[in-house]
Amino acid sequence: MIAAFEYQNPVRVVFGENKIDSLGSLLPDKKILLLYGQGSIFKNGTYDRVKAATRDAEIVEFGGIEANPVYETLMKAVELGKKEKIEFILAVGGGSVIDGAKFVAAAIPYKGDGWDILAKKGVIKSAVPLGTILTLPATGTEMNANAVISRAETKEKLSFASPFCYPVFSIMDISLLPSLPERQRINGVIDAFVHTTEQYMTYPVNAKMQDRIAEGIFSTLIEDGYTYIHEPDNKEAATNVLYTAMMALNGWLSTGVPTDWSIHMVGHELTALIGVDHGISLAIILPSMYRRLVESKQEKLAQYARRVWDVEEKDTLKAALKGIDLTEKFFNDLGAVTRLSHYTDDKKFLQDEICRRFESRKWLKFGEKGEVTPDVVREVIEMAW
Repeated sequence: MIAAFEYQNPVRVVFGENKIDSLGSLLPDKKILLLYGQGSIFKNGTYDRVKAATRDAEIVEFGGIEANPVYETLMKAVELGKKEKIEFILAVGGGSVIDGAKFVAAAIPYKGDGWDILAKKGVIKSAVPLGTILTLPATGTEMNANAVISRAETKEKLSFASPFCYPVFSIMDISLLPSLPERQRINGVIDAFVHTTEQYMTYPVNAKMQDRIAEGIFSTLIEDGYTYIHEPDNKEAATNVLYTAMMALNGWLSTGVPTDWSIHMVGHELTALIGVDHGISLAIILPSMYRRLVESKQEKLAQYARRVWDVEEKDTLKAALKGIDLTEKFFNDLGAVTRLSHYTDDKKFLQDEICRRFESRKWLKFGEKGEVTPDVVREVIEMAW
């Protein structure tokens, strides 16, 4: 049975081609902190378009936010925001810049150590309002209240969420996508796909609408993902991926249903410890995690295999395993190498350190049934090798 739930999403989505030109009408008459990444918006003309649309606004700029936004960098933006008495934040970039902006928005008024927002789940009582211009479909952060931040000093990657960190608006402009590098496109498609599996691949609760929406996301990414990656000027494929990535993590799929997130928990550690791209980390862990848990997840895995991949196998377990195989092949076909040994030769270090971290954080049982323990994680890394 679907559980009772409450759902609210206040984000104003401005979707389509050349929608960046409407930015001026969306911004408040306040002092704005413009946040961006490490230079791509200058190369592809996005910066010039933003400046043209905001020529009358009072703007302070902060650039250099990394892929997997780094706490140490973001704290410099926080200090700038405090010094300049910033009243609104505009994030221009992909998920990393937008996640970073959410942290900056929460940390400016936060009383205490900013890292506590992540490490101790410090209570966020307010945040500077923010808007976003999305340049890379992947994380869905443009329409949710979540963020993931890395700390270089300790090689940690942690998340937080707050209702104060929903963007006021998010511009999703198809015309900004053709210049994206292939690597980022691959990561984006996989990220959206695995966001969906984390909310779908649990156990049946008769959530017919949530299941059908998720299956539509899977099918769209399968049908258009490869084209989007390899044909940068294909507007139809880009439009579908842009919308699908947003839908994958705007909260609709998780209403009233169990969710997992164990793949992301392990994937974040791969990124933090050995620098594997976030999307690739998910592609590495998903097949092995599902093979390890296949008996527990077999009903939803088999449903997925039959509805999404047209698997005709009648045996539930065999259908489930076929669905996992087809998913890994899909990731490989997109361009992802799904063997962990391709990225590092120190398997024991990863097993020991990730398990140590989970134990120190008291992450002893997670996943929708609490079946994923540090020992299971150790096995999954072995299987992914």
